[in-house]
Amino acid sequence: MSIDLSVMPKLGFGLMRLPEKDGQIDIDRVSEMVDKYMKMDKRYFDTAYVYHGGKSEVAAREALVKRYPRDSFMIATKLPAWEIKQESDIERIFNEQLERAGVDYYDFYLLHSIEDGNNYNTYVKYDCFKWGVKKKEEGRIKHFGFSYHGSPELLKEILDAHPEVEFVQIQLNYLDRTNPVVRSEELYNILHERNIPIIVMEPIRGGMLANMSPENEARFKAKRPDSSVASWALRYVASLPGVMTVLSGMSTEEQMDDNIATFTDFEPVTEEEMAVIDEVTEDILSIPQIGCTACKYCTPGCPMQISIPDVFRTINTLRRYPDDWRSKNFYQGLIQRSGKASDCIACGQCEGVCPQHLHIIDLLKEASEILDV
Repeated sequence: MSIDLSVMPKLGFGLMRLPEKDGQIDIDRVSEMVDKYMKMDKRYFDTAYVYHGGKSEVAAREALVKRYPRDSFMIATKLPAWEIKQESDIERIFNEQLERAGVDYYDFYLLHSIEDGNNYNTYVKYDCFKWGVKKKEEGRIKHFGFSYHGSPELLKEILDAHPEVEFVQIQLNYLDRTNPVVRSEELYNILHERNIPIIVMEPIRGGMLANMSPENEARFKAKRPDSSVASWALRYVASLPGVMTVLSGMSTEEQMDDNIATFTDFEPVTEEEMAVIDEVTEDILSIPQIGCTACKYCTPGCPMQISIPDVFRTINTLRRYPDDWRSKNFYQGLIQRSGKASDCIACGQCEGVCPQHLHIIDLLKEASEILDV
């Protein structure tokens, strides 16, 4: 059964950065956001086994599955290679995911974060592609694909070997077009040329493209005074041919309202607007930034409980605004509840799960020299 593109919403609700209260997902607020999203006839929800420390799928059950008819929404989740130690783990994880979300099938199921090396090797070792096809035949999965953080060369290899793949999820935004690690423009072209539907993750690059310098915000506002900075990033990816759905990890009602407004009576990016995006891209890339998207895959396993994405956010802000005292104040508050950058013991677990392939150990050493003084 091929994907019916006519029923796929351009805006998908990513459940990776949900609002929290007292350290737990705020189900009441998530429910309100789900209601707003569903009211606009949007119905694609993306979660994963590891999001929110394993609580995201449960939040989907409480805020969505228990409150709406099963045929009124589509839900996607992912199989994490790094949790597979033996073949039986695959079935165990999948059954746990069904139970967590309170569903008896997933509309979309992905092999999580395929990349060159360990993750891909694990999926090959345990024949996870064949397993996915089997789950489709059983009716437990409707559509099978993968999320991708690897090289264009490996992507071609996988697609050649696995014509059963129905869609691919990639990191795509205007800042990463020429990123030598992400290589998102190359990945997009490969998928588009093969007519494989694309789901976009990180369209706002972990919030980076929603928080601009005053100069760049003014560039956008001069062209579209009533549009948010974030809307430019979403419109960019949603305007690309072959993009099926754009995921936004919305964590506030305001973000939900703004995104719904962007996709209501959607306006594709014009050539004039693309010139503005190019100017902003050039300016951002002129100041080196740590390419962290705040996915937080690194934090649950950190033995020193370092809030690595927040440390990197502090450094990025200081690089752009070196005289802004608020960044160092933020860090001082941060280390009251988490580890310091200097606490890193170089165990490497964070680098093993980072989808951006950051040299986190070295970056934390640099951050410590700036912040822990």
